[in-house]
Amino acid sequence: MATDLENLPGVGPATAEKLTDNGYDSFQGIAVASPAELSNTADVGESTAHDIIQAAREQADIGGFETGASVLQRRERIGKLQFQIDEIDEMLGGGVETQSITEVYGEFGAGKSQITHQLAVNVQLPKSVGGLGGSAIFVDSEDTFRPERIDEMVRGLDDSLIEAAMEDRDIEGSATDEAAVAELIDTFLDYIHVAKAFNSNHQILLAEKAQEIASEHEDSEYPVRLVCVDSLTAHFRAEYVGRGELANRQQKLNKHLHDLDRLGNLYNAAVLVTNQVQSNPDAFFGDPTKPIGGNILGHKSTFRMYLRKSKANKRIVKLVDAPNLPDGESVMRVEGAGLKPE
Repeated sequence: MATDLENLPGVGPATAEKLTDNGYDSFQGIAVASPAELSNTADVGESTAHDIIQAAREQADIGGFETGASVLQRRERIGKLQFQIDEIDEMLGGGVETQSITEVYGEFGAGKSQITHQLAVNVQLPKSVGGLGGSAIFVDSEDTFRPERIDEMVRGLDDSLIEAAMEDRDIEGSATDEAAVAELIDTFLDYIHVAKAFNSNHQILLAEKAQEIASEHEDSEYPVRLVCVDSLTAHFRAEYVGRGELANRQQKLNKHLHDLDRLGNLYNAAVLVTNQVQSNPDAFFGDPTKPIGGNILGHKSTFRMYLRKSKANKRIVKLVDAPNLPDGESVMRVEGAGLKPE
């Protein structure tokens, strides 16, 4: 790939190697970068970086205007990852979209991490049964990832889904065959790439590293089709305290979100981020809960879902914002076997 990059003006072997090492290993990846970003990465001047980006855009054939019909045709590539809960999937217009950022926010214990685990399982199901036939990347900032939950959730799938996954992976057996199910669970765990983020800078670095993993697996049997960040804002909230740090925090959060958005668009992956909440003291009526991150996150999230507790193990899932869907509410249950309809 580095040899191809050397065809760009101003890119020699050393620059190509730097670009590749930092995840810019395709014309498309370079085409959507900013000159300042590329200048820092490749150690070249901004004018040279601008020329490199322009040439990459020509090679990748992006950056121009197109008709609405062309946009519609391109959107047909977008996948829909199902919750396997009819009421929620209908509310989301078929499921969680690839090439978009979906934000799930709610108070502690509402079930945000349960959703990330469940979708890390569901994304691996064949497309014919509502999955995306791909693998998942899980950036864990709150020590929430538990392989035991993946085990329980795979076992909790409907028998027809388990057997569809077995057939897809050439595993002989049925949903009642313990050895076959155990083998299936091992393969599901193999296709979830997990990294623990120790601080906000490390989290940003992991998002860049995730692009390398997506690139490596792009032409594999199970390309990356889901990127989970649980939670997006925890480290930023803890490290940037007080109004004086707000601008710096929002700037870094904005860059992080753009990295995730680019990852989703370049590799046709769904990006799912969870978010913490705070109480709004100005709210005299209604629910005072509001998500962290301000307008930066509000504008960048394509879909926003609010998760709140109900009676026992029931959870209310509210679609707060979507570009092409009406607001709505659904109910699900959080069980040992995963997320289930009411």
